[in-house]
Amino acid sequence: MKLSKRLEMIASFVKQGSRLADIGTDHGYIPIALTERGVIPSALAMDVRKGPLDRAEEHIQEAGLSERIETRLSDGLEKLKAGEADTIVIAGMGGELEIHILEAGRHIWGSAAQWILSPQSDLEHVRRYLLEHGFSICREAMVKEDGKFYTIMDIAGPGRQTEADVSDWTESFYVYGKYLIETADPVLAEFLEQEKETTSDILSALAGRDTDSSKKRAEELRKKLNLIEEAQHEMQRNH
Repeated sequence: MKLSKRLEMIASFVKQGSRLADIGTDHGYIPIALTERGVIPSALAMDVRKGPLDRAEEHIQEAGLSERIETRLSDGLEKLKAGEADTIVIAGMGGELEIHILEAGRHIWGSAAQWILSPQSDLEHVRRYLLEHGFSICREAMVKEDGKFYTIMDIAGPGRQTEADVSDWTESFYVYGKYLIETADPVLAEFLEQEKETTSDILSALAGRDTDSSKKRAEELRKKLNLIEEAQHEMQRNH
């Protein structure tokens, strides 16, 4: 099965021989592709909505993989038992929802060694949550597809974090990704340039406005601009 650029990047993070649970599986494309390629022996495809799960079921049957990929109706990790999977994919939803799923799935924390997250918003909050709860952010990747930017995170489960993992995190690392900045990721570089341009344009448009709300907004934008430039400077230093 051919995957989109974003899904291909998520799939590439899954290690050979993993027992996979794909949370919010939608069409079931990731479990199907990885099983077809022989990367994983079997998988659980889970979703909170019956419609997407039925579609996933159809695709799994069409691929002839019904014996190896089980679909399961589940609100996040609720119906996943400890020990059923060692690799968890949670992708394609907002960051706050991914945090909620992680928080509600604490019964899995001890048995899942690898977590692959791809939050579509609130990345700073997700990174803070992970580090505050003992997870380790091993690496991140960024892809651009159809004009949108997506971040994929490779996370080690709680208990594998060292003091060095969190001691030197700056504000720009939380917002834009420590690994992406330190490896001078070219997609992040493009994203930052775009963000800088947009932020500068809005700031220019606010110039001369004297209301309290516009002053407050301008202050927020200046802070954002500083953060972008800090990340860019760090990337140039590492390049």
